[in-house]
Amino acid sequence: MFEITRRRFLSRFSTGIGGAALASLLPERSSAAALAERLIANHAPKAKRVIYLFMSGGPSHMDLFDYKPRLNELNGQELPTEVRGTQRLTGMSGNQASLPLAGSQFKFTQHGKSGAWVSELLPHTAKIVDDLCFVKSLWTEAINHDPAMTFFQTGSQIAGRPSLGSWVTYGLGSENENLPGFVVLVTKKATDQPLASRLWGTGFIDSRYQGVRFSSGRDAVFYLTNPDGVCQSGRRALLDKLSALNRIEFQNELDPEIETRITQYEMAFRMQTSVPEVTDIGGEPQSIKDLYGPDAQKPGTFAANCLLARRLAEKGVRFIQLYHPGWDQHGNLPGAIRGQCNETDQGCAALITDLKQRGMLEDTLVVWSGEFGRTAYSQGQLTNTNYGRDHHPRCFTAWMAGGGVKPGITFGQTDDYGYNIVDSDGNTIAKPDKDGKTPDAVHVHDFHATILNQLGIDHTRLTYTFQGRRFRLTDVHGRVVKEVLA
Repeated sequence: MFEITRRRFLSRFSTGIGGAALASLLPERSSAAALAERLIANHAPKAKRVIYLFMSGGPSHMDLFDYKPRLNELNGQELPTEVRGTQRLTGMSGNQASLPLAGSQFKFTQHGKSGAWVSELLPHTAKIVDDLCFVKSLWTEAINHDPAMTFFQTGSQIAGRPSLGSWVTYGLGSENENLPGFVVLVTKKATDQPLASRLWGTGFIDSRYQGVRFSSGRDAVFYLTNPDGVCQSGRRALLDKLSALNRIEFQNELDPEIETRITQYEMAFRMQTSVPEVTDIGGEPQSIKDLYGPDAQKPGTFAANCLLARRLAEKGVRFIQLYHPGWDQHGNLPGAIRGQCNETDQGCAALITDLKQRGMLEDTLVVWSGEFGRTAYSQGQLTNTNYGRDHHPRCFTAWMAGGGVKPGITFGQTDDYGYNIVDSDGNTIAKPDKDGKTPDAVHVHDFHATILNQLGIDHTRLTYTFQGRRFRLTDVHGRVVKEVLA
């Protein structure tokens, strides 16, 4: 009842010094970004926006970025007991009689001045490694897809919490009143791993901060276009009458969601013009289309979504989430991962290059990750030409670029098997903790804290009170990984 009482008080006594002071202490959830930053930030932001490239399914770090020649030397031999330790296995490989080590079938080469190792699967990414910051000691607690993805998107393995993009837009607002502050783009493809809309939902926070998914069809946002026979002036008159009725209802019920509905109706009206404009890439120079590759002109592809992400970033969209599903390769990994990389490699590299040449990379944080890594041993039968890898939460690789992150560095390392995180002295970190006592290991909460930090947000202060508890994205853990910051 506190929030409702505050709303009624501010609506009636919002003038004068006392009202202004109270408003500054108790800001509306739709308050301007400047007011929100005054309450949340403790330093100047390095990034204005985030583009998150999420590879759903768990990409194999040993086949992409984490070069492990020792695995190739020991190919076919049993995973040593001392390496596995007490790590639990999934039911998919836990009952295997043998856990044979599987070396990568792909060649690795060092690239750029940084000398970063990159698989032959990613020739375009290899060209931009000096703009990237690799984090090779990321770890999570979840071992199955749904809780692991939920954890990465919301900071909790249990569904119902606000998503990362929702927290960001709740805290900072949007820079463009004609577009959502949080947009979601999903690669159009067949996959066994579904993506639930709750991954970009708001949980218990006001629903105005949820991600708006753009589709690849004729209408980027469903039901945005006026039906046949309805003109724009008629739509405006309808919304005005509907808004008046909703405001009467709000005075009676004092339900914040009624205000949200009014806001969303108005946003939808403005989006009737802004969305077709931003999604039309026809005016892009041929050189830009060539940069992103032929897929960029096929709506719904990852490359097309990367180009659209840049256009949305230019328009002031605060958080842009791209999902590319299909990385769950329990079998036939060599063939399947090659296809995934063919679909994503050029788009990722083009996005970084495009942002950089426009002067936008310095204040845009680009993030690439999956929800966990893959095992060093083969799931199922290991042959000379084929292998699979099971889920592996204990260590995996992500990268970041721009937004005040150090370019051309690698932070963290894993053992010779790509199975455990090791510290700077090469000692295995058997049980990474969530409280920053093992700084070489980067927990999901640490990762989130670092992203928020670059936006000027102290992750411990961005909170929302629900059912008597102050919730935050990083729960009660997390540290900013200062070692990766410029």
